[in-house]
Amino acid sequence: MNSEFNWQKSSFSGGGGEQCLHVAKHEGVILLCESDDPASIITTSPEKLEAFIKGVKAGEFDHFVN
Repeated sequence: MNSEFNWQKSSFSGGGGEQCLHVAKHEGVILLCESDDPASIITTSPEKLEAFIKGVKAGEFDHFVN
């Protein structure tokens, strides 16, 4: 994982470090990567991440896991 960024992960992530989503903010852009492929980093805006989180909380994506 790129140590240039201050990565954070959820306290709900597994203890062994696998299956974790890491999030960082750099120059106003949100960076996301998975622990199993830390070299692949995707970017989004804070506003789009906020909308996604609100959608998850509202159950908009529940059909993907049920």
